[in-house]
Amino acid sequence: MGFFQTKGKKRSLAGNIWIWLLRIVLGCLLLSVLWVIALRFINPPITVLMLQRGIGQWQEGKDWDIRHKWVDYEDISDHLKRAAIASEDAHFMTHRGFDMEAIQEAFEKNKTGNRLRGGSTISQQTAKNVFLWPQRSWVRKGFEAYFTFLIEVFWSKKRILEVYLNMIETGNGHFGVEAAAQHYFGRSAAKVSQRQAALIIAVLPNPRRWNPANPTNYINGRANSIIRYINHYKIP
Repeated sequence: MGFFQTKGKKRSLAGNIWIWLLRIVLGCLLLSVLWVIALRFINPPITVLMLQRGIGQWQEGKDWDIRHKWVDYEDISDHLKRAAIASEDAHFMTHRGFDMEAIQEAFEKNKTGNRLRGGSTISQQTAKNVFLWPQRSWVRKGFEAYFTFLIEVFWSKKRILEVYLNMIETGNGHFGVEAAAQHYFGRSAAKVSQRQAALIIAVLPNPRRWNPANPTNYINGRANSIIRYINHYKIP
């Protein structure tokens, strides 16, 4: 009898551990859903990348100089909205968070080298910028896919684009299109011209390296390409 009682207790302990693990997982899932729903109505105040850039400034002996000012969707020029879609995600208005053609292309490229490439949509970039960390890894891409699914379910396309344009890195210590417009062109995000909007978006692959107000030939070429197609895209 004692042997069977001990064995039963062991099974009971293992069962309790699995129950608690399941509760923890379900709790994390519930919290993540509530977090996403909350940010549908509350503007995100800061991101992990902002913290990293600020801490990096301190480590270099500089003052904290992170410039970010939230502006509502209606106070962002339509030129910026269309430029972002033309440059970053041509199928933004029709996909449900993932551009399967771009993902397949990125997968093929990843098989040929060590550098992980994204093929990310605006929705995926928003999920990464707001909820996750910037370093590339398959683990982060997995979480990115999860949060992309959630924001596509609980946010509108308008909200996704609004958050994207407000939280992206647009320069050295600058985040969001309002900070970029004021710093580089001395005007608000609502007042930028079509070319200024194209230049702000054109530097997004590496905003700490390139300057919209002093574009290289490469950035001018990217901006010209954006302008060529900018009016082909609808915005939410």
